[in-house]
Amino acid sequence: MTNSVLTNASALIALQNLNSTNNKLAATQSRVNTGLKVQGAKDNAATWAIAQNQRADTGALEAVKTSMNRATSLADVSLAAGAQISDLLIELREKATAAADPSQTVATRKAYNDEFQSLLKSLQSFADNATFDGENILNGKVGGVAGTPPLPPLDFLANVGATETISMNRQDMTVTGLGLTGFTAPATAFDLLSKDNAEAALKKVVTGLDTANARLAELGAQSKQVEKHNTFVSKLMDSLEVGIGNLVDADMAKESARLQALQVQQQLGAQALSIANQAPQIILSLFKG
Repeated sequence: MTNSVLTNASALIALQNLNSTNNKLAATQSRVNTGLKVQGAKDNAATWAIAQNQRADTGALEAVKTSMNRATSLADVSLAAGAQISDLLIELREKATAAADPSQTVATRKAYNDEFQSLLKSLQSFADNATFDGENILNGKVGGVAGTPPLPPLDFLANVGATETISMNRQDMTVTGLGLTGFTAPATAFDLLSKDNAEAALKKVVTGLDTANARLAELGAQSKQVEKHNTFVSKLMDSLEVGIGNLVDADMAKESARLQALQVQQQLGAQALSIANQAPQIILSLFKG
């Protein structure tokens, strides 16, 4: 190679190699710092676009999971209240059965009736207060307004396209909804103050208990469906997260090894450039006598 004081080809080549190493080192350091091998569309347009679409789906699934969690909480509250209502109906049946005993005195029947009426108030209170986030599916109302059966179900978001829902049927567990109000002629009061009233009340309580248990079974089945779908959404979100990671995450072990190698190359490149820059000084020594 011809030596020249005007053009140092060796230095230019060494500089190009050093700049290339510096660029690779900067890219590797960026991957190590961020943990990403694809940080934007400039790095890999196709991969970045796919990852962005998957991130959008993950965000939408977060909304689905929130809806499912809300459904789960409402179902848990409703089932807890429903179980208490079922227990109250068992107690109501006990009181009505005791009051239907023909040997009972008027005073005893009054005592049973007092407890009976108190239990009915508790039953109504449980149904009215089984509320979560402003929703109640046990009080026979829609948006706080009493409706006519069958009441419309409460729907929850089930997919990212907002095209599917999971429904939870409203189960009227109030005193009225369970048929625990009033009698047909000749009696009109719902009490245990006479043998006939107690027998009539007992029939209604037995029917009400069967109705309540059937409605609770339906609610429990729907709650199980919500739970399974919630589990599915969680697993789907995890799979998407892993898929995005496979597309854009950097291999930290490989990047660490590459970083050390590039740092060595950088040092060697700097040394090579220094040597190449000293070449013109050799030409100067030729003119010394």
